[in-house]
Amino acid sequence: MNATVQIHYSHLPAKLVAQAIELCKRIPYSLVAFVARFSIAAVFWKSGQTKVEGLAIDLVDGTFQLGVPHLSASAIPLFTDEYKLPLLSPELAAHGAAFAEHLFPLLILLGLATRFSALALLAMTLVIEIFVYPDAYPTHGVWAACLLLLVSQGPGRLSIDHLIARHYQ
Repeated sequence: MNATVQIHYSHLPAKLVAQAIELCKRIPYSLVAFVARFSIAAVFWKSGQTKVEGLAIDLVDGTFQLGVPHLSASAIPLFTDEYKLPLLSPELAAHGAAFAEHLFPLLILLGLATRFSALALLAMTLVIEIFVYPDAYPTHGVWAACLLLLVSQGPGRLSIDHLIARHYQ
């Protein structure tokens, strides 16, 4: 009888692990996608906010300054002195980055053109990693993981993309 009890207990860790895995599988993809969308959108939006004046929106800290956005005085020097991208003038790069860091995060947050917006931010991440901060690969790897998840799996049900897809099915 003692041997039977030991065999029973020897299977207990495997059963507990299997139960834990089954619980994890119940996490809806739409929740995972929404967290990825919100998180990566926040990263790029906050970066874009450092490049503009006249428009300041931060949902978390409650900042709302609605106005006509324009490039901040520090944006072009940032691209001239620190970022130094090849093939693009600092002026063009600053304007393009400020625009992209506002448009694509907004689209991703709404879940509209999510896959394409995530691809655009993935390309931007690669440029940042290769030309600007090559030692920041741990951070950029996390960004890439979120973006690749959205590219490969889509935005989930809590999105405009899902509503559009449902309409055309």
